[in-house]
Amino acid sequence: MALQGPEEVGEQVEEPEDLDDQDASSISPAEEITLPPGPGGEEEAEEAFLLPWDRFSSWLHCICVVGFDLELGQAVEVIYPHHSKLSEKEVSLTLLCFISCLGDTQFCFRFRQGSNRKSSLGCFLENTDRDAPPCLKREQGHYYGYVYFRQVRDKSLKRGYFQKSLVLISKLPYVTFFHSLLKIMAPEYFEKQEPCLEAACNDMDRWPPPHPGRVLTLPIMGVVIKVRIPTCYDKPGTSQLVQSTQSDSLVSIVLPTIHEVDLFRCFHPVFFHIQMLWELVLLGEALVVMAPSPAESADTVLALVSCISPLRYCSDFRPYFTIHDSEFKEYTTRTQAPPSVILGVTNPFFAKTLQHWPHIIRIGDMKQAGELAKHMKVKKLKNLKTLDSKPGVYTAYKPYLNKDEEIIKQLQKGVQQKRPSAAQNAILRRYFLELTQSFIIPLERYVASLMPLQKSISPWKSPPQLRPFVQQDFMKTLEKAGPQLTSRLKGDWIGLYRHFLKSPNFDGWFRSRKREMTQKLEALHLEALCEEDLQQRIQKHTEVEAVDLVLKLKDKLSQAEREQLPLRPGTLSKLRAHIEAVILALPEDLQGILHKPPTS
Repeated sequence: MALQGPEEVGEQVEEPEDLDDQDASSISPAEEITLPPGPGGEEEAEEAFLLPWDRFSSWLHCICVVGFDLELGQAVEVIYPHHSKLSEKEVSLTLLCFISCLGDTQFCFRFRQGSNRKSSLGCFLENTDRDAPPCLKREQGHYYGYVYFRQVRDKSLKRGYFQKSLVLISKLPYVTFFHSLLKIMAPEYFEKQEPCLEAACNDMDRWPPPHPGRVLTLPIMGVVIKVRIPTCYDKPGTSQLVQSTQSDSLVSIVLPTIHEVDLFRCFHPVFFHIQMLWELVLLGEALVVMAPSPAESADTVLALVSCISPLRYCSDFRPYFTIHDSEFKEYTTRTQAPPSVILGVTNPFFAKTLQHWPHIIRIGDMKQAGELAKHMKVKKLKNLKTLDSKPGVYTAYKPYLNKDEEIIKQLQKGVQQKRPSAAQNAILRRYFLELTQSFIIPLERYVASLMPLQKSISPWKSPPQLRPFVQQDFMKTLEKAGPQLTSRLKGDWIGLYRHFLKSPNFDGWFRSRKREMTQKLEALHLEALCEEDLQQRIQKHTEVEAVDLVLKLKDKLSQAEREQLPLRPGTLSKLRAHIEAVILALPEDLQGILHKPPTS
């Protein structure tokens, strides 16, 4: 959805909400949010048609158990449900979930979906995705692997160790939720084995699908989790917390967020450079994070991706990348420039293999995040030669914007005063939100001006087209309506915009906005058509023209249902009534033909 764009087409463009009124750290109780019903019918009716395992599949693709075989090495031992399938390439990627670390460890990775894979839930999942914020929409070409790995000494085993991973494979980026789920499932599974996993899958197949805006109560293995899936209608920067009520006596866990990582903990080793890192992510630059563990690698990459929220990061990112990844050769080759991707790695081998990358973040142990970080200068890439290189940011990049000393002082003061981590995280999240909004509002304002006026929409002509995005025209608007209206930061904003307009993030954002605005024009056109007296109009036309009108109206109806057009309530019912009235005004033989459902 649009970040700050106007909702209606007209003479005046609605100005964005004042940023001063937006408290990014404020928390409001969960409300009963009424979302627009899907044009294709009520969601409850859709759910009535779900088959066994469809509810499970709306959350997870499958659950894998990966163990260690003395002869075969790492191997997938079990896939649940049993009918679920992974391609050979996808199975090999589940081997990413084996690490050399004693005890219990949780992290996640992301990998490309195998080709020719189709979902039987396509239309249904589109409905659940429709109201999700950009960063929480279902992945189209990738899966997430959420891992709970256990390695403990066990003298009864030949190898002397018990080593096993429980992995949840999903297209949903609900990192916090799935890690919380694994904390319940994995210890039980390691103790009781397969029957316990089968029971968990059956529990999940009774869950309601993950509809944005709903407060969901999800029972799993005797524990009840209560969550709320955010919507694109939520005020940016707020957290619609699920509040406990008296009727919640059976609820064991209430999750305040399903996806957010602790930004301050992740950026603490390099927080003197957070503004430069924001620029690098915004511009889709090639970045590699070298971390001491998969958990720290994954969390840092996810923090980087989320720092430009509510803008969606449109390039590839791998929270935990290893030599087993199918894109290993593609991403490490020296024959071409590094791609627009963020990689998180732990293997010291990458210190040499990725030495040619333009921007490298090396982080230390996050467990020391309570200590005051030393002021670190940006280091030159040529200094990153040894495996024991110090933590820091290694790059030759020169930021476009002047450094914001205020946020650094605020965070440093918080560390000195032992401010709670949640408060530090809220300050940093608010800072990134305001920075991104200041940057994107001028773009939203200009793109909104490309919409044709509502009075130019005629029911008997095709919907008008959007005017093209002209970079030069946009740049002219920045002098009077640029980010200086909402941001105190000085610097080369023009240069930053020029660079951004060439990036995958701009391409993805503009495609999304263009699609939304085109659908808005289609919706306004359809609403105008429904206000016409069609019966009176067809009296002046031939039967052939009346039949042609019916066919065109049916196409419009199919398009509205297929594309989930943002129509006023009752528009589709009115359109169906119009179609029926026109058909009934025709001879009976034509009525019979037009009432027949189309054959595909």
